[in-house]
Amino acid sequence: MSTILEGLYYAESHEYVKVEGDFGYIGITDYAQHELGNVVYVDMPDVDDEVTAGEDFGAVESVKAASDLISPVSGTVVEVNEALNDNPELVNSDPYANWIIKVQLSDPSEVEALMNAEAYKAAIGE
Repeated sequence: MSTILEGLYYAESHEYVKVEGDFGYIGITDYAQHELGNVVYVDMPDVDDEVTAGEDFGAVESVKAASDLISPVSGTVVEVNEALNDNPELVNSDPYANWIIKVQLSDPSEVEALMNAEAYKAAIGE
């Protein structure tokens, strides 16, 4: 059974966003990292890049597969999780503590189109 945290917003493509003020921390869900298996590489955008809700901003590669990262919200990248460059497997150990990018939200209301924890549980059949 996957860990699904209350208070986060979830996309159908298995990314989450944790909103803090005008910023959002984006990563992959526990369900996604289980499905991928051992993560060996995380492709991230650069600081100051723009991300758009519903569009890809990078990829996660594992020993089993590669998967595009789809942004759940729009905004400007203000930080990337540099620790993932040397230790991409951190995504497997705790995907919620090891977010991938931090963005300044351009439209905070976009989160209203995402799922809450209960809806995400239902979407993945848990």
